Amino acid sequence: MAAIAVFVAAVYLNNTDFLASHRDGKPVLLAHRGIAQRFDERDLTNDTCTAARMLPPKHDYLENTIRSMQAGFHAGADIVEVDVHPTTDGQFAIFHDWTLDCRTNGHGVTREHSVAEMKTLDIGYGYTADGGKTFPFRGTGVGQMPTLAEMLQTFPDRGLLINVKSRDPSEGEKLAALLNALPAERRELIMVYGGDEPIDAVRRLAPDIRTASRTSLKSCLLGYIGYGWTGILPEACRNTMMLVPVNIAPWLWGWPDRFLNRMEGGNSLVFALGRYRGGDFSTGIDTPELLAKLPDGYSGGIWTNEIEAIGKLMGN
Repeated sequence: MAAIAVFVAAVYLNNTDFLASHRDGKPVLLAHRGIAQRFDERDLTNDTCTAARMLPPKHDYLENTIRSMQAGFHAGADIVEVDVHPTTDGQFAIFHDWTLDCRTNGHGVTREHSVAEMKTLDIGYGYTADGGKTFPFRGTGVGQMPTLAEMLQTFPDRGLLINVKSRDPSEGEKLAALLNALPAERRELIMVYGGDEPIDAVRRLAPDIRTASRTSLKSCLLGYIGYGWTGILPEACRNTMMLVPVNIAPWLWGWPDRFLNRMEGGNSLVFALGRYRGGDFSTGIDTPELLAKLPDGYSGGIWTNEIEAIGKLMGN
C-alpha cells in the first residue's frame, strides 16, 4: 500500500497544474476563414451548401478573401486560417468548397479551373438567408478569390494556417515546394493541416512546418491521455498544431499550463476549440459562455469563428 501511495503521489506531483510554471500573456487568437458569414450548422453533410443556409448577415465580409483576412487581423487575430485548392496553372486558389456551384456563379470542381477563370467569378453569388428570395452579396465578390501567393505577399509577417482540402499527396508536394521557397522566418509563422496524405507529404518535404491531420490529432490526444502522466510527450504531439475541444481538455494531464509547457517543448502550438461533436474539429470558441470554460489566465491558442466578438472580449 505504501508503494502504491508513493506512486500515486509521484504521478500527482508530476502532473498537477498547481506546481507548473504559469504562462503569462494573452491567448493566441486564430480566426477561422477570417471574418465570415455564419450559417445554420445543424445536420450538415459534406455536400451541404452552407451559403444557402446563411444566417441573417451582421456584416458584409465574405470568407477567404483578402478583405476578410485584413478585418480578422484588425479584430485581434494573431493567425488566420484559409482553405486552398490547386489550380490547373500551377497555383493555389483560396476557396473553401470542393466545387464552385454553391458559392459562386461558376460550375464544376474547383481544382479543375485556372486562376484566370476563377478571377472572373462572383464568390458572393450563392449566399442567401431567406431560402433564395434574396441574394444580398451578388455582384460584390467578382474577382475576389485570391491566390495563396497573393495572400503571402499581402501578409508577409502574419500568422497563417493553410487548410489542404484534398487527400491528394501531390497537393502536399506542391505546397511544400512553395513553402520551402520562403525565408525561414516566414515559414515559422505558417502551419498546414488537412488530409493525411498531403500532410504526410508536407511533413516529409518541409519538416520545419508545423502540421496536423485527423490522424495526428487523434494520435496526439489519445497518446497523451494514455501515458502523458509519465511526462513523455508522444511523437505525434511534436512539431504540430494541436486542437483541444473544451470538453476534452480536462482529461489532459496538467491542463492547462503543464500541458501547454510540454507541448511548447515539442515545438507545438495548442488551440482550444468548442465542444467535440463526433468528428467535427471546426467548432470554435464563439460565445462568452464557451470562452468562460477556459481556465483563468489561459494563454494558449483559441480557435474562433467569431473573431470580431471574441477579439473584443479579449480586449482587442
